[in-house]
Amino acid sequence: MSHIVTPDICDAYPEVQVLDPIFVNVGGHEAFAGPIRTVKCFEDNSLVKQAVAEPGDGAVLVVDAGGSTRCAMLGDMLAEQAAGHGWAGVVMYGCVRDVDVLAESELGIQALGAHPRKSEKRGEGQRDIPVSFAGVTLTPGQWLYADNNGILVADEQLDLER
Repeated sequence: MSHIVTPDICDAYPEVQVLDPIFVNVGGHEAFAGPIRTVKCFEDNSLVKQAVAEPGDGAVLVVDAGGSTRCAMLGDMLAEQAAGHGWAGVVMYGCVRDVDVLAESELGIQALGAHPRKSEKRGEGQRDIPVSFAGVTLTPGQWLYADNNGILVADEQLDLER
């Protein structure tokens, strides 16, 4: 895939949706892209753990954690697992932890912030459903493009060479 520069993508594809600028880039890859797969959960990362243990095939895991800032939904061990299973990145509408390690990971990660407390493990949540946050509805199969300028969503993979 070509180099991802979200301002250039916005210029070339004005129809892309842009998420509200509420995320910080904490992963080892500053730019990442891939088809969207989703998890919806609140202060319980059981389904996040389940997802990153599966083959990512270059997809981006979009986690609607309800915007909670009371615990972390992803840390160093799950990020390492995601990278090892071929995920391109994670967009966390919630918090992460172990940010110094995440910054060295082979994974793109954007989140609302950092929190040292781990989440609950109750096995609750849903997977592969449309989720809405930051002014956009993200649907499995759409494409997500992210860099230090922001996060974009397109209905299909874009030709970044045009």
